[in-house]
Amino acid sequence: MKKSYNLNTLVMVLAVVVMVAVTTWIIPSGQYKREVVNGRTLVIPNSFEFIDNQPQGIGAVLASPFKGFVQAAEIIAFLLMLGGSFTIILRTGAITASIQHLAKTFAEKPHLQKFFIPVTMTIFSVAGSTFGMSEEVLLFIPLFIPLALSLGYDSFVGVSIPFLGAAAGFAGSVFNPFTVGIAQSIAQIPLYSGMEYRILVWVLSTVSMIVFVARYAKRVRKDPTISAMYEQDQEKKKTLHLSAASVEPFTAARKVILASFIGGLGLLVYGVLQYEWWLSELSALFLALGIFSGIVGRLSMDEMTDSFKDGAKDMVGVALIIACARAILVIATDGRVLDVLLYACSGVISSVHPVFAAQMMFLVQGVINFFVHSGSGQAALTMPIMAPLADVIGISRQTAVLAFQFGEGWINPILPTSGLTMGVLGLAQIPWNKWFRWMLPAQIFFFILALLLLVPPVIFNMQ
Repeated sequence: MKKSYNLNTLVMVLAVVVMVAVTTWIIPSGQYKREVVNGRTLVIPNSFEFIDNQPQGIGAVLASPFKGFVQAAEIIAFLLMLGGSFTIILRTGAITASIQHLAKTFAEKPHLQKFFIPVTMTIFSVAGSTFGMSEEVLLFIPLFIPLALSLGYDSFVGVSIPFLGAAAGFAGSVFNPFTVGIAQSIAQIPLYSGMEYRILVWVLSTVSMIVFVARYAKRVRKDPTISAMYEQDQEKKKTLHLSAASVEPFTAARKVILASFIGGLGLLVYGVLQYEWWLSELSALFLALGIFSGIVGRLSMDEMTDSFKDGAKDMVGVALIIACARAILVIATDGRVLDVLLYACSGVISSVHPVFAAQMMFLVQGVINFFVHSGSGQAALTMPIMAPLADVIGISRQTAVLAFQFGEGWINPILPTSGLTMGVLGLAQIPWNKWFRWMLPAQIFFFILALLLLVPPVIFNMQ
């Protein structure tokens, strides 16, 4: 059998860092002036100016991963805590036993399994559309990977349910305060206006993503060898003890642990919505679940601490990838090329037909998203430019917000520079090149869908 080639993700991301550094020697440096409005740093339109070049040499390249690590410290610390805490829970056997029993239930009632992917992906899509679920999906990856494998699917399906489900909702956001809310406030249009069209976008986005994943899941369940992750998944099944031949006993202690885990996920959603919990609170929640599970599962102190250290150790590779992905933004920012890129693209947009201008706004947002993966950060960078530009070229500011929403949402799941994307793939142990090849058809579809969905708002002057 011919051995498949796995592109080293860390080397690939570092290569991108070098390429961006090279561009700082080619592209002239420039910057917009900025001002603080309501605690948010915004770009001032028409304030762009070229400045002395800021080329980034080998010293800057070598220092950028460290700077990236510092800037991404929160998400990296969160991953270490998540990995350690979840490994304690896994050590109790509660997750494995519950997944085995769930798989047995689906095997005895196969008519229920056809609802599994649509229902779960819709739930994550709603979360992405309403409160902007993004980094929170990391909590669900270690759960849905073994669940998907036990049901006869592969790691792609396990990742897709929470990750692409939330991404579909994020791109079709209706109430997301971190994208739509901030972008509309910067564009000075009524908060959550244009809701009717956004609901349509959300439905199309969610249904399309479910169809893509469900069709593939049906094929891979029929013939598991078509999966690019087949060999790795067979090893995962052995490691996670997911063999259909044996089912671990679902003891009272394991039931208590599972109930606390499910309750913890419910508390997570409540805390995010009600109290705006973020990574530190989520880390504390999962650490508490890990400690509680270890005590109920009668693990010794040494077993708990060893499990935590093993889980955190498994996250080190993921942490390095995230740090290097953030290093790309460090180089681009220090080299003052992001503002130049935005300035040049806005000049091109102003010279074309309004329909094409809206579509080009989407393309520009996608390019900016290659460097900036914070929805609020991208809105603060681009919307002060795009909103008044929309007035000049004769399209509504609402359309400019839609272009931002699509460019920030649908493109993100395939970008190797996204800390979230690389974190998800690292947790799932999926090489980026395999994910790229698998995801490319869906990415092309959503790219075309975004271009088409920007036509009606221009024609009907959506407000």
